[in-house]
Amino acid sequence: MSESQPPPAARVVVGVSGSLGSLTALRRAAEEAGRRGAELWPVLAWEPPGGDHAARRFPASAVMVQEWERLARERLVGALSEVFGGPDTGLPGQGLVVRGTPGPVLVQIADRKDDILVVGAGQRSLVHRMLSPSAGRYCLGHATCPVLAVPPSPLQAALTAVHRRNTWRLRLNTRDLQREFEAVPPAA
Repeated sequence: MSESQPPPAARVVVGVSGSLGSLTALRRAAEEAGRRGAELWPVLAWEPPGGDHAARRFPASAVMVQEWERLARERLVGALSEVFGGPDTGLPGQGLVVRGTPGPVLVQIADRKDDILVVGAGQRSLVHRMLSPSAGRYCLGHATCPVLAVPPSPLQAALTAVHRRNTWRLRLNTRDLQREFEAVPPAA
């Protein structure tokens, strides 16, 4: 008589980089995992600076691999702390730090039919898309499980505008601030 194994638990796999978009996706993935009674698997994929090809060309970079992996682990813990107040998500599952390109790594991990893959769907310029391929687009095109693409946080556009203003050393328009303060109720 053979014992039947219980089916593996459903998982919500989410790509985490530490960016505002990935933190928004992580929060949404946690909500989805809680609602479905699934495990939460935050995944941070990392590559050596310049990619694996560059790391193979320079033997000295082999010494740095452990340091780069440690930094990636710190980035994952930092992202979890930012969203959950600490490294514990309060949900079953595990965080993973994997060496590789983010899109293929996420698709490889979220390989079960009952998995859900959650990725940030940030708004990116045409130039940025050409220079740096999107992990979210890769996942949407290659995943074998459902993919949930989370739109960027509403704060992302405001932060981008502030960053652009600071980069070009433009003056702050105080009329915008005045309107914002007038829109806030006095009790707030």
